[in-house]
Amino acid sequence: MATMADVARQAGVSVATVSHVLNETRPVLPHTRQAVLDAVEELGYTPNSLARSLVTSRTRSIGLAVSAISNPYFTELLQGVEAAALEQGYSLLIADPHDDPVHERKVVQLLHERRVDGVIVAPSAEPDGLLAYLTRHRVPTVLLDRTAGTPADGVPRFDQVCAENTEPTARLVTHLAALGHRRVAFVAGLPGLSTTAERIAGYRRGLAAAGLPCDERLLVHGDSASAGAERATAALLSLDTPPTALVTGNDAMTLGVLRELRARGLTVPDDLALCCFDDFAWADLFSPRLTTIAQPSKDMGVQAVRVLLERIAAPHGPARTVRLPCTFVHRTSCGCDPDRPSAPSEKGTAP
Repeated sequence: MATMADVARQAGVSVATVSHVLNETRPVLPHTRQAVLDAVEELGYTPNSLARSLVTSRTRSIGLAVSAISNPYFTELLQGVEAAALEQGYSLLIADPHDDPVHERKVVQLLHERRVDGVIVAPSAEPDGLLAYLTRHRVPTVLLDRTAGTPADGVPRFDQVCAENTEPTARLVTHLAALGHRRVAFVAGLPGLSTTAERIAGYRRGLAAAGLPCDERLLVHGDSASAGAERATAALLSLDTPPTALVTGNDAMTLGVLRELRARGLTVPDDLALCCFDDFAWADLFSPRLTTIAQPSKDMGVQAVRVLLERIAAPHGPARTVRLPCTFVHRTSCGCDPDRPSAPSEKGTAP
Protein backbone atom coordinates (compact mmCIF):
# COMPACT_ATOMS: atom_id res chain seq x y z
CA MET A 1 0.00 0.00 0.00
CA ALA A 2 1.47 3.32 -1.12
CA THR A 3 2.20 6.02 1.47
CA MET A 4 2.31 9.78 1.27
CA ALA A 5 6.12 9.52 1.27
CA ASP A 6 5.91 7.28 -1.81
CA VAL A 7 3.79 9.87 -3.56
CA ALA A 8 6.26 12.61 -2.62
CA ARG A 9 9.19 10.61 -4.07
CA GLN A 10 7.27 9.82 -7.25
CA ALA A 11 6.32 13.48 -7.77
CA GLY A 12 9.71 14.85 -6.70
CA VAL A 13 8.25 17.05 -3.98
CA SER A 14 8.13 17.13 -0.20
CA VAL A 15 5.60 15.26 1.91
CA ALA A 16 4.29 18.64 3.07
CA THR A 17 3.56 19.61 -0.54
CA VAL A 18 1.66 16.38 -1.09
CA SER A 19 -0.38 17.15 2.03
CA HIS A 20 -1.14 20.67 0.83
CA VAL A 21 -2.35 19.35 -2.53
CA LEU A 22 -4.54 16.62 -1.09
CA ASN A 23 -5.97 18.71 1.74
CA GLU A 24 -6.02 22.02 -0.16
CA THR A 25 -4.44 23.76 2.82
CA ARG A 26 -2.09 25.98 0.81
CA PRO A 27 -1.84 27.11 -2.84
CA VAL A 28 0.52 24.99 -4.96
CA LEU A 29 1.86 25.75 -8.44
CA PRO A 30 -0.33 24.12 -11.11
CA HIS A 31 2.42 21.92 -12.56
CA THR A 32 3.44 20.76 -9.06
CA ARG A 33 -0.14 20.01 -8.15
CA GLN A 34 -0.58 17.98 -11.32
CA ALA A 35 2.61 16.03 -10.64
CA VAL A 36 1.27 15.08 -7.21
CA LEU A 37 -2.12 14.06 -8.60
CA ASP A 38 -0.45 11.99 -11.31
CA ALA A 39 1.66 10.22 -8.67
CA VAL A 40 -1.42 9.55 -6.56
CA GLU A 41 -3.11 8.03 -9.61
CA GLU A 42 -0.14 5.91 -10.65
CA LEU A 43 0.52 4.55 -7.17
CA GLY A 44 -3.12 4.09 -6.24
CA TYR A 45 -2.48 6.06 -3.09
CA THR A 46 -5.37 6.24 -0.62
CA PRO A 47 -5.45 8.98 2.04
CA ASN A 48 -5.10 7.87 5.63
CA SER A 49 -8.84 8.07 6.15
CA LEU A 50 -9.10 5.43 3.49
CA ALA A 51 -6.19 3.28 4.57
CA ARG A 52 -6.79 -0.36 3.85
CA SER A 53 -6.75 -1.24 7.51
CA LEU A 54 -9.67 1.09 8.03
CA VAL A 55 -11.58 0.07 4.93
CA THR A 56 -11.61 -3.55 6.04
CA SER A 57 -13.55 -2.50 9.13
CA ARG A 58 -17.00 -2.16 7.57
CA THR A 59 -18.96 1.05 7.83
CA ARG A 60 -22.26 -0.57 6.79
CA SER A 61 -22.79 2.15 4.23
CA ILE A 62 -23.36 2.03 0.47
CA GLY A 63 -22.55 4.72 -2.07
CA LEU A 64 -25.11 5.32 -4.83
CA ALA A 65 -24.20 7.36 -7.91
CA VAL A 66 -27.17 7.83 -10.25
CA SER A 67 -28.43 10.91 -12.03
CA ALA A 68 -31.68 10.96 -10.07
CA ILE A 69 -32.00 14.75 -10.15
CA SER A 70 -31.33 15.20 -13.87
CA ASN A 71 -33.11 11.95 -14.88
CA PRO A 72 -36.46 11.30 -13.13
CA TYR A 73 -36.43 7.64 -14.28
CA PHE A 74 -33.71 6.93 -11.73
CA THR A 75 -35.96 8.02 -8.86
CA GLU A 76 -37.65 4.62 -8.67
CA LEU A 77 -34.29 2.89 -8.85
CA LEU A 78 -33.16 5.01 -5.93
CA GLN A 79 -36.26 4.07 -3.93
CA GLY A 80 -35.52 0.39 -4.45
CA VAL A 81 -31.89 0.78 -3.44
CA GLU A 82 -32.80 2.77 -0.34
CA ALA A 83 -35.45 0.32 0.83
CA ALA A 84 -33.18 -2.71 0.37
CA ALA A 85 -30.20 -1.01 2.03
CA LEU A 86 -32.20 0.02 5.10
CA GLU A 87 -33.68 -3.46 5.38
CA GLN A 88 -30.15 -4.88 5.56
CA GLY A 89 -29.04 -2.26 8.10
CA TYR A 90 -27.00 -0.15 5.67
CA SER A 91 -27.03 3.61 5.32
CA LEU A 92 -26.98 5.22 1.88
CA LEU A 93 -24.74 8.02 0.60
CA ILE A 94 -26.09 9.47 -2.64
CA ALA A 95 -24.32 11.49 -5.34
CA ASP A 96 -25.60 12.72 -8.71
CA PRO A 97 -23.01 12.28 -11.51
CA HIS A 98 -25.21 14.24 -13.99
CA ASP A 99 -24.29 11.66 -16.66
CA ASP A 100 -20.96 13.49 -17.01
CA PRO A 101 -17.83 11.27 -17.33
CA VAL A 102 -15.54 13.63 -15.41
CA HIS A 103 -18.05 14.35 -12.67
CA GLU A 104 -19.00 10.71 -12.17
CA ARG A 105 -15.36 9.76 -11.62
CA LYS A 106 -15.07 12.52 -9.02
CA VAL A 107 -18.25 11.74 -7.10
CA VAL A 108 -17.47 8.03 -6.93
CA GLN A 109 -14.02 8.87 -5.56
CA LEU A 110 -15.65 11.09 -2.93
CA LEU A 111 -18.00 8.26 -1.96
CA HIS A 112 -15.01 5.91 -1.72
CA GLU A 113 -13.14 8.38 0.46
CA ARG A 114 -16.08 8.35 2.84
CA ARG A 115 -15.34 4.67 3.37
CA VAL A 116 -18.51 3.19 1.90
CA ASP A 117 -18.36 -0.60 1.79
CA GLY A 118 -19.27 -0.61 -1.91
CA VAL A 119 -20.89 1.46 -4.63
CA ILE A 120 -23.84 1.16 -6.98
CA VAL A 121 -23.48 3.33 -10.06
CA ALA A 122 -25.30 3.97 -13.34
CA PRO A 123 -22.35 4.65 -15.67
CA SER A 124 -22.28 7.43 -18.24
CA ALA A 125 -21.75 6.97 -21.98
CA GLU A 126 -17.97 7.38 -21.48
CA PRO A 127 -17.18 5.54 -18.24
CA ASP A 128 -13.52 4.62 -18.84
CA GLY A 129 -12.19 6.91 -16.08
CA LEU A 130 -14.79 5.64 -13.63
CA LEU A 131 -14.13 1.97 -14.41
CA ALA A 132 -10.37 2.45 -14.18
CA TYR A 133 -10.73 4.01 -10.70
CA LEU A 134 -13.02 1.25 -9.47
CA THR A 135 -10.70 -1.43 -10.81
CA ARG A 136 -7.53 0.14 -9.44
CA HIS A 137 -8.97 0.56 -5.95
CA ARG A 138 -10.85 -2.74 -6.00
CA VAL A 139 -14.05 -1.11 -4.91
CA PRO A 140 -16.96 -3.58 -4.60
CA THR A 141 -19.23 -2.33 -7.37
CA VAL A 142 -22.55 -3.01 -9.06
CA LEU A 143 -23.40 -1.25 -12.30
CA LEU A 144 -27.10 -0.41 -12.31
CA ASP A 145 -29.40 -0.09 -15.34
CA ARG A 146 -26.50 0.29 -17.79
CA THR A 147 -23.80 -2.25 -18.51
CA ALA A 148 -20.19 -1.31 -19.24
CA GLY A 149 -16.69 -2.64 -19.44
CA THR A 150 -17.43 -6.07 -20.92
CA PRO A 151 -14.42 -7.34 -22.93
CA ALA A 152 -14.67 -9.20 -26.23
CA ASP A 153 -14.97 -12.54 -24.42
CA GLY A 154 -18.33 -11.44 -23.04
CA VAL A 155 -17.32 -11.82 -19.39
CA PRO A 156 -18.32 -8.70 -17.42
CA ARG A 157 -15.69 -6.86 -15.40
CA PHE A 158 -18.23 -5.81 -12.78
CA ASP A 159 -21.47 -7.13 -11.38
CA GLN A 160 -24.36 -5.63 -13.32
CA VAL A 161 -28.11 -5.37 -12.74
CA CYS A 162 -30.29 -4.15 -15.58
CA ALA A 163 -33.54 -4.71 -17.41
CA GLU A 164 -34.08 -6.60 -20.63
CA ASN A 165 -33.96 -4.04 -23.42
CA THR A 166 -33.76 -5.74 -26.80
CA GLU A 167 -36.81 -8.03 -26.89
CA PRO A 168 -39.17 -5.52 -25.21
CA THR A 169 -38.27 -2.88 -27.83
CA ALA A 170 -38.77 -5.41 -30.60
CA ARG A 171 -42.23 -6.13 -29.20
CA LEU A 172 -43.26 -2.48 -29.51
CA VAL A 173 -42.18 -2.50 -33.16
CA THR A 174 -43.94 -5.75 -34.03
CA HIS A 175 -47.08 -4.55 -32.27
CA LEU A 176 -47.20 -1.44 -34.45
CA ALA A 177 -46.41 -3.49 -37.55
CA ALA A 178 -49.29 -5.84 -36.71
CA LEU A 179 -51.57 -2.81 -36.75
CA GLY A 180 -50.52 -2.21 -40.36
CA HIS A 181 -47.78 0.37 -39.97
CA ARG A 182 -45.04 0.03 -42.58
CA ARG A 183 -42.96 3.05 -41.61
CA VAL A 184 -42.11 2.74 -37.92
CA ALA A 185 -39.52 5.21 -36.62
CA PHE A 186 -37.38 5.01 -33.51
CA VAL A 187 -36.13 7.91 -31.38
CA ALA A 188 -33.05 6.42 -29.71
CA GLY A 189 -31.17 7.59 -26.64
CA LEU A 190 -27.69 8.96 -26.09
CA PRO A 191 -25.03 7.18 -28.16
CA GLY A 192 -22.57 5.24 -26.02
CA LEU A 193 -25.09 4.02 -23.43
CA SER A 194 -25.64 0.27 -23.37
CA THR A 195 -29.39 0.86 -23.07
CA THR A 196 -29.34 2.87 -26.30
CA ALA A 197 -27.42 0.19 -28.20
CA GLU A 198 -29.65 -2.62 -26.92
CA ARG A 199 -32.88 -0.80 -27.75
CA ILE A 200 -31.64 0.05 -31.23
CA ALA A 201 -30.87 -3.65 -31.66
CA GLY A 202 -34.43 -4.37 -30.54
CA TYR A 203 -35.83 -1.89 -33.04
CA ARG A 204 -33.94 -3.57 -35.87
CA ARG A 205 -34.97 -7.01 -34.64
CA GLY A 206 -38.62 -5.97 -34.54
CA LEU A 207 -38.49 -4.67 -38.10
CA ALA A 208 -36.89 -7.89 -39.28
CA ALA A 209 -39.46 -10.02 -37.46
CA ALA A 210 -42.25 -8.01 -39.12
CA GLY A 211 -40.65 -8.38 -42.55
CA LEU A 212 -39.94 -4.65 -42.81
CA PRO A 213 -36.71 -3.17 -44.18
CA CYS A 214 -34.75 -0.81 -41.96
CA ASP A 215 -34.84 2.70 -43.41
CA GLU A 216 -31.94 4.42 -41.63
CA ARG A 217 -33.68 7.77 -42.00
CA LEU A 218 -36.29 6.52 -39.53
CA LEU A 219 -33.67 5.85 -36.84
CA VAL A 220 -32.80 9.11 -35.10
CA HIS A 221 -31.18 10.03 -31.80
CA GLY A 222 -32.96 12.12 -29.19
CA ASP A 223 -29.94 11.87 -26.86
CA SER A 224 -32.11 10.62 -23.96
CA ALA A 225 -33.53 14.11 -23.41
CA SER A 226 -36.77 15.92 -24.12
CA ALA A 227 -35.19 18.70 -26.20
CA GLY A 228 -33.24 16.20 -28.26
CA ALA A 229 -36.40 14.22 -28.95
CA GLU A 230 -38.20 17.36 -30.12
CA ARG A 231 -35.46 17.97 -32.69
CA ALA A 232 -35.42 14.32 -33.73
CA THR A 233 -39.21 14.28 -34.19
CA ALA A 234 -39.07 17.44 -36.28
CA ALA A 235 -36.52 15.76 -38.55
CA LEU A 236 -38.72 12.67 -38.93
CA LEU A 237 -41.80 14.70 -39.78
CA SER A 238 -39.84 16.66 -42.38
CA LEU A 239 -39.08 13.54 -44.43
CA ASP A 240 -40.72 13.25 -47.85
CA THR A 241 -42.48 10.18 -46.52
CA PRO A 242 -42.72 10.60 -42.75
CA PRO A 243 -43.39 7.70 -40.38
CA THR A 244 -46.91 6.74 -39.38
CA ALA A 245 -45.77 5.25 -36.08
CA LEU A 246 -43.00 5.99 -33.63
CA VAL A 247 -41.24 4.25 -30.75
CA THR A 248 -39.36 6.28 -28.13
CA GLY A 249 -36.32 5.02 -26.22
CA ASN A 250 -37.13 6.51 -22.78
CA ASP A 251 -39.68 8.56 -20.87
CA ALA A 252 -37.94 11.93 -21.22
CA MET A 253 -37.89 11.56 -25.00
CA THR A 254 -41.58 10.61 -25.01
CA LEU A 255 -42.37 14.03 -23.55
CA GLY A 256 -40.24 15.71 -26.22
CA VAL A 257 -42.05 13.84 -28.98
CA LEU A 258 -45.45 14.86 -27.59
CA ARG A 259 -44.37 18.50 -27.36
CA GLU A 260 -43.26 18.56 -30.99
CA LEU A 261 -46.45 16.89 -32.17
CA ARG A 262 -48.55 19.40 -30.24
CA ALA A 263 -46.56 22.29 -31.69
CA ARG A 264 -47.42 21.01 -35.17
CA GLY A 265 -51.09 20.46 -34.37
CA LEU A 266 -50.77 16.68 -34.69
CA THR A 267 -52.49 14.15 -32.46
CA VAL A 268 -51.74 10.66 -31.20
CA PRO A 269 -52.76 8.16 -32.51
CA ASP A 270 -54.78 9.78 -35.31
CA ASP A 271 -51.78 11.38 -37.00
CA LEU A 272 -49.01 9.26 -35.50
CA ALA A 273 -49.20 6.08 -33.44
CA LEU A 274 -46.86 6.10 -30.44
CA CYS A 275 -45.28 3.43 -28.22
CA CYS A 276 -42.78 4.19 -25.48
CA PHE A 277 -39.98 2.44 -23.63
CA ASP A 278 -40.43 3.37 -19.93
CA ASP A 279 -43.70 3.59 -18.13
CA PHE A 280 -44.17 6.44 -15.69
CA ALA A 281 -46.70 7.55 -13.12
CA TRP A 282 -48.78 9.73 -15.43
CA ALA A 283 -48.59 7.57 -18.60
CA ASP A 284 -52.13 6.36 -17.89
CA LEU A 285 -53.38 9.95 -17.53
CA PHE A 286 -52.43 11.17 -21.02
CA SER A 287 -55.06 11.33 -23.71
CA PRO A 288 -54.59 8.94 -25.34
CA ARG A 289 -53.15 6.69 -22.67
CA LEU A 290 -49.61 5.63 -23.50
CA THR A 291 -48.72 2.12 -24.59
CA THR A 292 -45.38 1.42 -22.93
CA ILE A 293 -42.73 -0.99 -21.79
CA ALA A 294 -42.56 -0.84 -17.99
CA GLN A 295 -39.21 -1.54 -16.39
CA PRO A 296 -39.03 -3.20 -12.95
CA SER A 297 -37.19 -0.16 -11.59
CA LYS A 298 -37.64 -0.71 -7.85
CA ASP A 299 -36.88 -4.41 -8.19
CA MET A 300 -33.67 -3.52 -10.03
CA GLY A 301 -32.64 -1.30 -7.12
CA VAL A 302 -33.39 -4.05 -4.60
CA GLN A 303 -31.50 -6.62 -6.66
CA ALA A 304 -28.49 -4.29 -7.00
CA VAL A 305 -28.17 -4.08 -3.22
CA ARG A 306 -28.38 -7.85 -2.86
CA VAL A 307 -25.71 -8.40 -5.50
CA LEU A 308 -23.46 -5.76 -3.93
CA LEU A 309 -23.69 -7.29 -0.47
CA GLU A 310 -22.86 -10.68 -1.94
CA ARG A 311 -19.83 -9.12 -3.65
CA ILE A 312 -18.68 -7.50 -0.40
CA ALA A 313 -18.96 -10.86 1.36
CA ALA A 314 -17.16 -12.75 -1.45
CA PRO A 315 -14.94 -10.24 -3.30
CA HIS A 316 -13.07 -12.72 -5.50
CA GLY A 317 -15.89 -14.52 -7.29
CA PRO A 318 -16.63 -14.03 -11.00
CA ALA A 319 -18.69 -10.98 -11.97
CA ARG A 320 -22.23 -11.61 -13.14
CA THR A 321 -24.99 -9.84 -15.01
CA VAL A 322 -28.56 -10.00 -13.71
CA ARG A 323 -31.31 -9.02 -16.14
CA LEU A 324 -34.90 -8.49 -15.07
CA PRO A 325 -37.87 -8.84 -17.43
CA CYS A 326 -40.01 -5.89 -18.49
CA THR A 327 -43.79 -5.68 -18.92
CA PHE A 328 -45.75 -4.67 -22.03
CA VAL A 329 -48.46 -2.21 -20.92
CA HIS A 330 -51.10 -2.00 -23.64
CA ARG A 331 -53.08 1.24 -23.69
CA THR A 332 -54.40 3.38 -26.56
CA SER A 333 -51.61 5.58 -27.99
CA CYS A 334 -50.70 2.77 -30.40
CA GLY A 335 -54.07 3.23 -32.08
CA CYS A 336 -56.01 0.22 -30.83
CA ASP A 337 -58.21 -0.60 -27.88
CA PRO A 338 -56.30 -2.94 -25.54
CA ASP A 339 -59.56 -4.71 -24.74
CA ARG A 340 -60.59 -5.00 -28.39
CA PRO A 341 -57.50 -4.85 -30.65
CA SER A 342 -58.36 -3.75 -34.14
CA ALA A 343 -57.56 -5.94 -37.10
CA PRO A 344 -54.33 -5.07 -38.92
CA SER A 345 -54.75 -2.52 -41.71
CA GLU A 346 -52.33 -0.85 -44.04
CA LYS A 347 -50.87 2.39 -42.65
CA GLY A 348 -48.73 4.68 -44.77
CA THR A 349 -46.75 3.52 -47.76
CA ALA A 350 -44.20 0.80 -48.06
CA PRO A 351 -40.66 2.15 -47.73
